Amino acid sequence: MKMTPVKGTADYLPRQTLLRDYLQQVILETYRSAGFERILTPAIEDLENLEKSDGGDNLNLMFKIMKRGDKLSAALENGEPLADLGLRYDLTLPLSRFYAANRAKLGSPFKCIQIDKSYRAERPQKGRMREFVQCDIDILGSESPLCELELIHTTAAALKKLAIGSFTVRVNDRRVLRSVLGRLGIPEEKMDTVCVSLDKWDKIGTSGVLEELSAKEISAESCEALRELLDGGCTLEQASALCDDQESLARLTRLLEDASSLAEGYQVAFDLLLIRGQGYYTGTVFEIQSDKFKGSVAGGGRYDGLVGKFTGEQVPAVGFSIGFERIFQILEGQQFEVPSRPKRVAVLCDETDAAGAIRRAETLRADGMEASVFLRPKKLGKFLGRLEEQGFDGFLPAEPDSELRWFGQ
Repeated sequence: MKMTPVKGTADYLPRQTLLRDYLQQVILETYRSAGFERILTPAIEDLENLEKSDGGDNLNLMFKIMKRGDKLSAALENGEPLADLGLRYDLTLPLSRFYAANRAKLGSPFKCIQIDKSYRAERPQKGRMREFVQCDIDILGSESPLCELELIHTTAAALKKLAIGSFTVRVNDRRVLRSVLGRLGIPEEKMDTVCVSLDKWDKIGTSGVLEELSAKEISAESCEALRELLDGGCTLEQASALCDDQESLARLTRLLEDASSLAEGYQVAFDLLLIRGQGYYTGTVFEIQSDKFKGSVAGGGRYDGLVGKFTGEQVPAVGFSIGFERIFQILEGQQFEVPSRPKRVAVLCDETDAAGAIRRAETLRADGMEASVFLRPKKLGKFLGRLEEQGFDGFLPAEPDSELRWFGQ
């Protein structure tokens, strides 16, 4: 049998798990201190729900679960779809279903925490796993810009505690972008495909974007207008001059001002080309870029239409997600040490004094230490060396009246 984990997943050693637990605890405590409440949802969702979720490219990365027993046999016989369930590709669709089913029992607005695993059939590479943890906060039931402001501030507060260095919160509004594109002559039916090309601007440059748009039969006049926009840096001033949706523009401008006034230790910037891949985003979108480490470490936006797919009613909703695996890889690569860890000691015993050893361990635990009980081996020196390698700080010999001995002393 194979000893390696499935491609795109990982086993974590105790020291790695200690770091992962610490990071999740810091994030959870930060979220809870801001008044958010944690929920749990299943990793398995109805496939129809997932396929109707407007998840963008994520819909092509779903893990599907085949029907079972007689249902599978009937599907094979009748040429019907073989799958009826799937693993969630993010935490937003499950939250929307959860809220639709339970909103009578929830506060309004509902401020929610989710820290859990999601699954995508990615091509595994650094920073991209097939099984990964996301750390989300969402606010459902309110249209107020206060929601976006609170999510940005709370997410930034969590990241500041995780020692990843300085970062920039990039903010945009899809309604502003679409209004700008409309003024530049982009037809409504082609805006989505134009956004796909614009999203690659940082990788392929202006010439690459315009080449793609020409291939998509965007007019020469619109391409030239887009060239001027891109060459000018896509500033807020440019967007303001071209945007006919003054309400969305004013909302975005106020959000940028308020978020910047709260920012300490990080920057807030407008980014007209920030699009985000999920199709369910309807307005504000945001992303956090590490200044020291290449790549995004958090992202989210407003998805006012997703809950309505279950209820038939428009329910405002907005969320922000920390890319936990990226944060973990950054800090593990820095050999980050978990702070304020309790002293970890080994209590040795003979088989004849197992109960006494456990009582001594309980005394140490009452003093705030982590105490593990071990039978005293024949080769004590080698055993103690291994304990020290595993992060133990000391040991208590087997003799009942012995005192703690610390490694390195």
